[in-house]
Amino acid sequence: MLCYIDMTTRGPEGISGLLVAWSKGDEEALNELMPLVYADLRGIARRQLRRQSAGQIVSSGTLAHEAYLKLVHGRGIRCQNRAHFFALCSQMIRQILVDHARKRNYAKRGGGQVEVALDEALLGTRARGVEVEALDEALTSLAKIDARKARVVELRFFGGLSVEETAEVLEISEETITRDWRMAKIWLFRELAAKADG
Repeated sequence: MLCYIDMTTRGPEGISGLLVAWSKGDEEALNELMPLVYADLRGIARRQLRRQSAGQIVSSGTLAHEAYLKLVHGRGIRCQNRAHFFALCSQMIRQILVDHARKRNYAKRGGGQVEVALDEALLGTRARGVEVEALDEALTSLAKIDARKARVVELRFFGGLSVEETAEVLEISEETITRDWRMAKIWLFRELAAKADG
């Protein structure tokens, strides 16, 4: 679970101030921000790697560092608050995992597919493995049908955001997030099962 950093008790030089400064192009603000949020970022990475089958493709430290490098090279990124920042990080971590899986699969020509466990946190089932690329493709398909539900999965599964944090990022009610999460899990389960059977 993410650490809950109370940005309201910090002055303008705290996390909120750093996010605003970074959004305005102050690259030094990101350097000051990262030590404050690195443990959270590494926690997101650890959770993702725990879901993978044996033979992990990267370490949590590597995943966190690659996300940091993407942040450093990002231009015009706007973050309103902590939840938006971790939403951005969840997108980056998803893409890094998919990129690593694709490279590994390309090198092995289809062998050694990287799998992630779709446990009860995602689909309500126990230890059901699926390839990272298959999950990414399913989420991309879901986004074409219902972008908000796909975003909910990305934020909750890849980003580790709570229902409350996800509602804050998407600016919708917690009840809507809960409903979207439930429906998206059902849709993904069917989509991934159909691909596995096909």
